[in-house]
Amino acid sequence: MATWNVGDIPDQRGRTAVVTGANSGIGYAAARALAHRGAHVILACRSPERGAAALERMSSEVPDGSVELIRLDLGDLNSVRDFAETYTHASDRLDLLVNNAGVMAVAQSRTADGFETQFGINHLGHFALTGLLLPLLLATPGARVVTVSSGMHLRANIDIDDLNSERKYGRWLAYGRSKTANLLFTHELARRLAANGSQIVAAAAHPGYAATNLQTAGPSAEGRKGVERFMRVGNRLFAQSAASGALPTLYAATAPGVRPDSFIGPSFAMWRGAPGPSTRAPWTLNDQAGERLWTASERLTGITYDELKT
Repeated sequence: MATWNVGDIPDQRGRTAVVTGANSGIGYAAARALAHRGAHVILACRSPERGAAALERMSSEVPDGSVELIRLDLGDLNSVRDFAETYTHASDRLDLLVNNAGVMAVAQSRTADGFETQFGINHLGHFALTGLLLPLLLATPGARVVTVSSGMHLRANIDIDDLNSERKYGRWLAYGRSKTANLLFTHELARRLAANGSQIVAAAAHPGYAATNLQTAGPSAEGRKGVERFMRVGNRLFAQSAASGALPTLYAATAPGVRPDSFIGPSFAMWRGAPGPSTRAPWTLNDQAGERLWTASERLTGITYDELKT
């Protein structure tokens, strides 16, 4: 694992992957690597314009690749349902679902369905998407679900009584909570899959500090020019590339022997380097918390995992 890189990705020919947020950053790098190794890759992107630009770029970089674009807005459950319907009508298998898209440290706001934006997009949107695509995942031997969390999950546990941060909102607090939710979701999904005898591997990953537009998108949209400049300088001086940041996701998605509920990240101080097992807060391994978050997520989204009833 110490020297694992994209050249170690097993042959992906005959496999199909959905990558959310694949128009830039970690998502784009992961999707490109999977396409290069032969997978048919669906770029699941919110913006049709940015998605089309990413598709054109990837088609030029991987001319023999099989790539398509389907719109997905994780901040709108109707869009999530539309994506799942479009995909399931077009395909009878799904080998790999990479729950990558996300927002970071944005100003307090709400999704189309009224959820706090970071919790709604980073967790609830992916929870709903995975549930809607679960029948195809269960029907595909060797399928995996990889959810991208962050080392920032160490900053905050979820508050099950204030999931939408109605009593207290801090942009970094809410982000940390949403990333903890990603790991609790992975933990509970892995537990339920095992209880139902499924061989699907549900794992999580994080990119460390990688130079992507995740750091600058929020400040730019809010006009916080000083913060945006600070983030750009940090990306330039300290961050690893998006391609390097994608390696933990790609390892969790494709490497042989990845165990359910693994958390893969950069090997050096959770920051950079080759992928390996990552530090994880104990609260992300709490069965009771995972079950309570799962129940709340089903209630909030209206998406129930009927195939994984416990």
